[in-house]
Amino acid sequence: MTRPNEPWWQAAWQWLQGNTALLGWLLVLGVVSLVLTVLLLPLVVVRLPADYFVIGGDERRARRGPLAWLWRLVKNLLGAVFVLAGIAMLVLPGQGVLTILIGLMLLDFPGKKALERRLARRPAIRGFLDRLRARRGVPPLQLD
Repeated sequence: MTRPNEPWWQAAWQWLQGNTALLGWLLVLGVVSLVLTVLLLPLVVVRLPADYFVIGGDERRARRGPLAWLWRLVKNLLGAVFVLAGIAMLVLPGQGVLTILIGLMLLDFPGKKALERRLARRPAIRGFLDRLRARRGVPPLQLD
């Protein structure tokens, strides 16, 4: 409990001391998300079809198999978990912004494709994506 004249930082310090196990788990989650991002990001970028940003959602859904709805549900649930964990990591130890971005990539929401396309067209990001794909002998992404 905070006393009326107690500074906010003393109350925060007391809370931190009382919740060291929670902070430890959040630190572990932050480190694991960072390591997974570093390991999985290149694999995801290389596996994207070159026409990922050109083909519309209807054409892509037509390519899916019968279990696509189950995969979509799992992917969206995982995305929501990553977004919530990332929001928590903004004030707690961990890679908050990076975790939120991973979660948004997994979620399906209106305007997602336009947002992805706009981000991928930025010169620095496009150069990074093209270099990752070139190292693996994969053609660059089509963005036009």
